[in-house]
Amino acid sequence: MVAKFVKTLPVPLVNTLRNTRDTFKMAVAWPESQFHPWRRDSIRKLDALRNTHTDERCFIIGNGPSLKNTDLSKLKDEFTIGMNRFYLAFADLGFATSALLTVNDLVIEQCAEDIRALPIPTFVSWRGRKWVHPASDLHYLYTSYDLPRFNGNAAGRLWEGATVTFVAMQLAFHMGFRQVVLIGVDHSFATHGKPNTTVVSGGDDPNHFNASYFGKGFRWQLPDLETSEIAYTMAREAYKDAGREIVDATVGGKLTVFPKVAYESLF
Repeated sequence: MVAKFVKTLPVPLVNTLRNTRDTFKMAVAWPESQFHPWRRDSIRKLDALRNTHTDERCFIIGNGPSLKNTDLSKLKDEFTIGMNRFYLAFADLGFATSALLTVNDLVIEQCAEDIRALPIPTFVSWRGRKWVHPASDLHYLYTSYDLPRFNGNAAGRLWEGATVTFVAMQLAFHMGFRQVVLIGVDHSFATHGKPNTTVVSGGDDPNHFNASYFGKGFRWQLPDLETSEIAYTMAREAYKDAGREIVDATVGGKLTVFPKVAYESLF
């Protein structure tokens, strides 16, 4: 009923009402996101990370099947940001990423025990505090689904842009990296359906580097590639304006927002 009524309203009015609603939601959430003791501790730790890697490069590692065709051993001495369940690769690699980031509620809820056990700096959404409690190497990020923007200050509000990779780009900017290299960001999924819909995996996962990544019974959300491209474009322009760059070294990736580079040429 409400949805039908909204469709009769002028688009500018709908956008204004939506932005007003989203701003109100942010205003309600803001005090706790800034003044809760757990977040205050994270803000302090995030402030200490600001520009600690100026003029360096880092690799943001997606979880696409292309990783099976990528020589990850070359990353052992590089600064790397793994995302979501990339820790499943640690044993085979023989080393861990420099940090791990996850903001999706379903991933955090179902993998909380694994996340808590990681021996590396870990970044989770502020919502994730329900499942992952404070630790010395844990950082809560105040992320949101609403009010799109790129924010180079990771201690503030970070728009998720429908992908954890966009949050990783904002975190890397905050830490001062001059160049960000993407790998494993295939931007292509074998499973199709309405974006952001929660589904339950019926068997082996064809969309990631490990068949058990979202294995049988795992609840996950279908990708929103269109929104993620909007976010990626914001990131590209923010880096460009700051004299920095994001390049895409994904083997066979479908993303076209960033300049392509051959992975092997980077070493």
